[in-house]
Amino acid sequence: MPSRTSVTNVRAPDASAPWVIVAGSFHDHGGMDKANAALARHLLDRGSEVHLVAHSVTDDLARRPNACVHLAAHPAGSFLLGESVLHRLGRRIAREVTTRAPATRVVANGSNCNWPGLNWVHYVHHAANRYDASAPAWFRVKHRITSARARAGERRALGRARTLVANSERTRDDLVTRLGIEPERVRVVYLGSDPTWMPASEPEIAAARTWLGATPGRPVVVFVGAMGYDERKGFDTLWAAWRALCATPDWDADLWVAGGGRGLPRWVERTARAGLSHRIRFLGFTQRVRDLLAAADLLVSPVRYEPYGLNVQEAICRGVPAVVSRVAGAAERYGPLQEGLLLASSDDVAGLVRTLRSWRSEMTAWKQRFAPLSAALRTHTWEAMAAEIEALGGLSSPAPH
Repeated sequence: MPSRTSVTNVRAPDASAPWVIVAGSFHDHGGMDKANAALARHLLDRGSEVHLVAHSVTDDLARRPNACVHLAAHPAGSFLLGESVLHRLGRRIAREVTTRAPATRVVANGSNCNWPGLNWVHYVHHAANRYDASAPAWFRVKHRITSARARAGERRALGRARTLVANSERTRDDLVTRLGIEPERVRVVYLGSDPTWMPASEPEIAAARTWLGATPGRPVVVFVGAMGYDERKGFDTLWAAWRALCATPDWDADLWVAGGGRGLPRWVERTARAGLSHRIRFLGFTQRVRDLLAAADLLVSPVRYEPYGLNVQEAICRGVPAVVSRVAGAAERYGPLQEGLLLASSDDVAGLVRTLRSWRSEMTAWKQRFAPLSAALRTHTWEAMAAEIEALGGLSSPAPH
């Protein structure tokens, strides 16, 4: 695994200084939201006063005595309007808290709050193309408007931040090359892991396969990702590869798809028309990803753009090999033992078919090849990640008056 940008010249964390974190949500069911919740939990455990500015905050954080929750509304259920409300509220709270306590550390997430503090970048809009050619016309129009707005907001917010935290070297490179951010302003901190998400025991595997309804003796392959109209996650490539594989009598694996979104009904219908409903099962949104991975023999993530890929990391931590595109940030964690499951192109259906066949012919060997990476990823916990970001807070704020 490549070495990361080192954290140097950072003042020691000051637990007495308040923190303001502006995020979409704080909960444990999504990549960015889970990461922000981990940071908040760490700072609260340290005894810091933490202001959580978001659309929603999980109860275990909101109930903490040193947590101050500031909820941003979603007017008329609109994402665009809600984004504007969050931005304004984040700036107001940051201004109020820093006026009272100048040593306050402010953490924004991308373009959600234009503030000269620490900006934790989970996604670079300038690096993501629009993968919506097959989407309805209304969605394509809306997507172009929201993308343009996101890029403008991103340029303003990231240009103003004192220190940027990238979730991968890939994200760091995008910030430098596409937005012209000075390299010395960007630090890389990989997402953390839950140490309890270790390879599943035999009883766990059996229970999970029973819950899933998996056919005994048949390998379980999983896809975990949003099923929107946007094809960034590459499910269309996986679907085409799976249809080709199922056309041959020797392919015995079944595919389970976990994720909700507006595009889900279309894929369910298309799968039924192709006569593949018994080979591709759609779970919709589920909070039982841990159990799904216990049942799985392989995760496939043929993404077209992915700053990191927590789904890939969590699968590997659970002892499950993962096929992922080389463009994903998580791919940079792979070493020589695992690189055979990296996809050169997210659009190469035939290449994915070959990769899946290679995995199926050596299932046990691939599991063993991923074991060292699984152990390594589990050592970088959410707590360790949060401590790194806390240390970087000293770079993002002026010295206390």
